[in-house]
Amino acid sequence: MRVLLTGADGYIGAIMGPKLLEAGHEVMGLDTGYYRRGWLFDDGKAHPQVISKDQRHITKSDLEGFDAVVHLAELSNDPIGENDPDLTMDVNHRGSVGLARLAREAGVTRFIQASSCSTYGAGGDEMRTETSELAPQTAYARCKILVEEGVRDLMADDFTPVFMRNATAYGASPRQRFDLVLNNLCGFAHTIKEIRMTSDGSPWRPITHIEDICEAMLCALKAPKEAVAGEAFNVGADSENYRIREIAEIVASAFPGCELTIGESGGDTRSYRVSFAKIREHMPDFKTSWTAERGAHQLRAVFERIGLTKEMFENPPYTRLKELRYLQDTHQIDAKLFWTPTEKV
Repeated sequence: MRVLLTGADGYIGAIMGPKLLEAGHEVMGLDTGYYRRGWLFDDGKAHPQVISKDQRHITKSDLEGFDAVVHLAELSNDPIGENDPDLTMDVNHRGSVGLARLAREAGVTRFIQASSCSTYGAGGDEMRTETSELAPQTAYARCKILVEEGVRDLMADDFTPVFMRNATAYGASPRQRFDLVLNNLCGFAHTIKEIRMTSDGSPWRPITHIEDICEAMLCALKAPKEAVAGEAFNVGADSENYRIREIAEIVASAFPGCELTIGESGGDTRSYRVSFAKIREHMPDFKTSWTAERGAHQLRAVFERIGLTKEMFENPPYTRLKELRYLQDTHQIDAKLFWTPTEKV
């Protein structure tokens, strides 16, 4: 297939691009480039060519000739969404639905949308399925629901959207993120030998490795239309539902000699356990390969190989909200997150 990969220079995109190429697809990347300053290590793999363009500026002609779009390019995570909910709505909701509409008009036949298990919000201890009531707690999660609804309305005989409700991602990527729970705890463990939890760690989170997320999207590209058209799929494994304190304990085991401290109950209401039975039923080729324990050991190996320091760990490009604030403070992007012209000398 000829595939357009949006967000190709992001955390997941930096893994997905090479995987698409290895699978034999012809790939073009697209990314606005907010996080390109951050390249934690070289993976030695071939990456697709990337067009520098904001998804809000994409035109129908940009999409012509592609068979599929794998759409990762949104403002990613809850803190960014809460920082400016209206802007998140503009980029993530209206931007993504607009992209899907243009893709359909351009003749794209399959649209893979990265959604999120965060849509389950305050789900409690009961296992959530794709038919469970959604309870989003943040602007980011609310946008994911609106995108699913808006893009599903575009479904047609010749346009197949698929929604991947990914569990919280973790794992090593050249375009690393340290604002994800397992990655963050591993970074603290390696750089300061402490794992300090600011809450009691009781909320549930399903987590999944970025390699497994990419494998799920590859399966969604090739799955029979009748198995996936308009469907949402939780992406992960039932065994990878953890309380956050359990994730911290796994990290402490992978980084011996660290001090682990648990805080008090916090004000975060997000807590959800998720069932992943549906994706196994509809896409039998999909199987997860990673566990939290294996992922923590992978990160430890990478950190030791590159000599990760506290300064590297805290570098803004590896934390999404920090980097956007840096780009705004240095007047490289404006209040709407559009790049600003370089001043003439």
